[in-house]
Amino acid sequence: MSKKPSTRSLIITLYGDYIRHFGNEIWIGSLIELLEAFGHNEQSVRAAVSRMSRQNWLTSRKEGNKSYYSLTEYGKKRTNEAAVRIYQIEPEKWDGKWRILFYTIPEDKRKIRDQLRNELVWSGFAPLTNGAWITPNNLEEQVQTIIQKYQIEEYVNFFVSENLGPKSNKEIILQYWDIEKINETYEQFIQMFENHYKTDQRKMKQGKLDEEECFVKRTMLVHEYRKSLFVDPGLPEELLPDEWKRNEAASLFHQYYSLLETNANHFFVKIFAKGYEQPVRK
Repeated sequence: MSKKPSTRSLIITLYGDYIRHFGNEIWIGSLIELLEAFGHNEQSVRAAVSRMSRQNWLTSRKEGNKSYYSLTEYGKKRTNEAAVRIYQIEPEKWDGKWRILFYTIPEDKRKIRDQLRNELVWSGFAPLTNGAWITPNNLEEQVQTIIQKYQIEEYVNFFVSENLGPKSNKEIILQYWDIEKINETYEQFIQMFENHYKTDQRKMKQGKLDEEECFVKRTMLVHEYRKSLFVDPGLPEELLPDEWKRNEAASLFHQYYSLLETNANHFFVKIFAKGYEQPVRK
């Protein structure tokens, strides 16, 4: 297993895998208790939540002396985008179109320009040049979200186009995306979890996996699989080489996830519900 994930990264994973199914909101006390299972203390959780609020990922409300945190509209969009790619079984069919984003952001807005580049990489674009980015994926909605977020309407143009050559679509993919690196990421995931899955299958049959253990294992499974999103933009299968590991990694992920799901859910719900318990009146 890789090094311990950051508090912020685990919080994002918990929102994506659990909390978004419960109204996108959780009591800070429950969040602290859930993160304790991974070795993160109260101070680190509160610091991470504070940073995420400043970054427009989270918003809060008070009820008595309790603080509740939920995803902002921006946080919901980003979490849902990731969830679609994490949990989908079959990749979408390619429509044969390329999307190209051009921008000319002035030097006095350099910070926005740098943030935009990070957003485009995360969404799955690759740079043709400094101010031109390309993707075969249908990302019109994501592009509009990014444009509105940074208020850069006057600096960008967005096109949907066809490739008329001379290079083939597969050659374009190989030129602008590091296919070998992406495949290695999936191979690493398979090596990391294949034996754990077989071991936990036996343990589950023997009743030797408790609920908290399943919760931790499932969260780490999602966390590690989510890392592929930072490398693999979900390129269409039609444009990829035959020896492609994504399907094998996805199959392992879904089988292992299914094995842990019920026990993990039970543990999460017990902790989550503490934030909504009514005090007993005497």
